Amino acid sequence: MKSLKLLSLLAGLLFATSATAQIELKLGHVGEPGSLIGAAADEFAKNANAKLAGKVKVVVYGSSQLGGDKEMLQKLKLGTVDMVEPSTVMGSVADIYGVFEMPYLVKDRNHMKRIEKELYWSKFEPELAKKGYKTLAIWENGYRHITNNKHPINKPSDLAGIKLRVPNSKWRVNMFKAYGANPSPMKFSEVFTALQTGVMDGQENPFAQIASGKFYEVQKYLSITGHVYSPAYLIVSTKHWAKLPADVRKVLETTAKETQAFVYAKAEKDDEALLEKMKKTGIKVNYADKDAFIAASKPIYDEFSKQVPLGKEVIERAIALGK
Repeated sequence: MKSLKLLSLLAGLLFATSATAQIELKLGHVGEPGSLIGAAADEFAKNANAKLAGKVKVVVYGSSQLGGDKEMLQKLKLGTVDMVEPSTVMGSVADIYGVFEMPYLVKDRNHMKRIEKELYWSKFEPELAKKGYKTLAIWENGYRHITNNKHPINKPSDLAGIKLRVPNSKWRVNMFKAYGANPSPMKFSEVFTALQTGVMDGQENPFAQIASGKFYEVQKYLSITGHVYSPAYLIVSTKHWAKLPADVRKVLETTAKETQAFVYAKAEKDDEALLEKMKKTGIKVNYADKDAFIAASKPIYDEFSKQVPLGKEVIERAIALGK
């Protein structure tokens, strides 16, 4: 009799523990402390956790702690990571994301909002769903600029022979080859050492990534090119997302979309401050001839329009939304 009571008590304790156990959701990204990607993830986690009041806790793992973007996207499928905040790598997941690799396509953040509203959810999201992923929200990585140790980059021909680190993107590689550079994809976590040792002459990133990665410590020149605007995305696996309680999913998705306003406001404010901060480090800053770069970019648009289904349509509509 006593043994039955003891078993009943233990069962009750186990049930109570499992009923009150907190679900931990891992959110991974490659950004360093101080990056816009990191700030977005932290803001989202803070607000989501406050709303969920202990039922679920979002825990952020930055600085590539859970691997590079490609590794983390694979871990989403396996269920060992719950959310990932990738950027450029999305072009290797679904071809249509290469639209955001087209030079000088996105004019400003209001233009990006129109692209999201009119194109993203109807054209991009269905292609992503075919790969087993879902977008909770669109955030930002930023406008990209070039740093290097050879000389200032004023026009595309100045990139001739420059060993340039780029993200894992077919279209970013093609773009810089067209400009005359020697681009090589490399994980963000490896960039500082590659620049420091001379394995790479330069790299291209938004101010927030350049500053948080401290690339100004190992680069002589910063050329303001603004050649590509890179969105960032909060991505989940459709399979594992569906296993979360409906009320939790609603809070997470709503909070993710609300976070966009914070991200855009911070990005706009930080761009000027970060540039001034880097100027004080001694890195030499110049403003590139954007018209020369735009003129040299037409072959990239033509190639993308021919190779990618929906590519021509989406590019034309995106350009029209910027007028």
